[in-house]
Amino acid sequence: MQLTLPQSEIWVDDSRFQSVVAGRRFGKTHFAVAKIMSKAIEKANRNTWYVAPTYGAAKEIAWDMLLQELPEEYIRKQNETALTIKLINNSVISLKGAEKPQNLRGRALDYVVMDEFADMRPEAWYEVIRPSLSDRLGGAMFIGTPKGRNHFYDLWAKGMDGARDWSSFQYTTLQGGNVPEEEVIAARDDLDERTFQQEYCAEFVTYSGIIYYGFSREHSVTEYPDNEGTLHIGMDFNLDPMSAVICIRKGEKLYAVDEIVMYGSNTDEMCAEIKDRYPNRGIIVYPDPACRQRRTSAGGRTDLSILQNAGFTVKCKNTHALVRDRINSMNSRLLSANGDRNLHVSPKCKATIRSLERHTYKEGTSIPNKDDGYDHLNDAFGYLVEYLFPIKTEYAIAQPIRWT
Repeated sequence: MQLTLPQSEIWVDDSRFQSVVAGRRFGKTHFAVAKIMSKAIEKANRNTWYVAPTYGAAKEIAWDMLLQELPEEYIRKQNETALTIKLINNSVISLKGAEKPQNLRGRALDYVVMDEFADMRPEAWYEVIRPSLSDRLGGAMFIGTPKGRNHFYDLWAKGMDGARDWSSFQYTTLQGGNVPEEEVIAARDDLDERTFQQEYCAEFVTYSGIIYYGFSREHSVTEYPDNEGTLHIGMDFNLDPMSAVICIRKGEKLYAVDEIVMYGSNTDEMCAEIKDRYPNRGIIVYPDPACRQRRTSAGGRTDLSILQNAGFTVKCKNTHALVRDRINSMNSRLLSANGDRNLHVSPKCKATIRSLERHTYKEGTSIPNKDDGYDHLNDAFGYLVEYLFPIKTEYAIAQPIRWT
């Protein structure tokens, strides 16, 4: 099978797990079939799967293509009802649907392609397919068009973050080489910008109502090499979880270099964890202002007193800033009106990155959603940022009216 240049770039990559994000008509299924055939042919007794969102889609999309491309002399037996092909080397190629993930449990796998993974339920991979690859150290490819920042985005981000055994690729429809430029231009005229960016540019379009719109994985996630100096720590006291974002300040710039998320914990345990990770360091904690009243022990100690008794310098305001002011402070540091980025996050702060990317307002409101669990680290981060870099609003002082 002849491959395009982008397809060839993926082909020669030897990572165990590959995530391929591509625009419409990139040739995703053509490439997936070629990959499955190659894995089944190159070694005997292999079990390889092509998985589509539904059984019907698997048959409609890939079955005829597979039979057309696979040389007849390689085939020992085929079963169109079961969508399986057994090769002369005893390897088996199977087409599967992921509409009922539990039905995929069974035999050990050597290789699997999950086509349009964004349209599948995530447990198809995490609970079923991934364990089936373990005893044979099998590999997998996830390929498809993005559908927002869902579970497909999570796997693509693993490769972008340099996770071991993972690689990630991203190609537009035009880069795929199968659709002429004038057709892509025509499609842009017919579609809204969001749909075009997703379907033709293979962009993980952000959620509507995203709170921290200034955050960009490409520009905001950077490694900070110098981990010396005073630590500035934002802290939120929710028991499930206790959350802290640990930063280093360099002038106007703030770098998040670590995070702590502790479930079923308390302020004493958080203090112990910080001191264990960072002994003999200058530490300033910027907690939720409620720490002045909140008591976490039978002895009546406040969170503020616990932090102070642990030897930390504590800075917090007497009252909470407005939620919108805290959010505005974060966004202005993430990306100012002048295009400056003064707030950066280390790749190791995975939960913080996820929270910044996904925290949204409740639909139709300006109230942050607290049901998805993304608020805790963002609140912790916000207490720190708003204290150091508050949004200052200037109000004109009204002149008294003079009656004559």
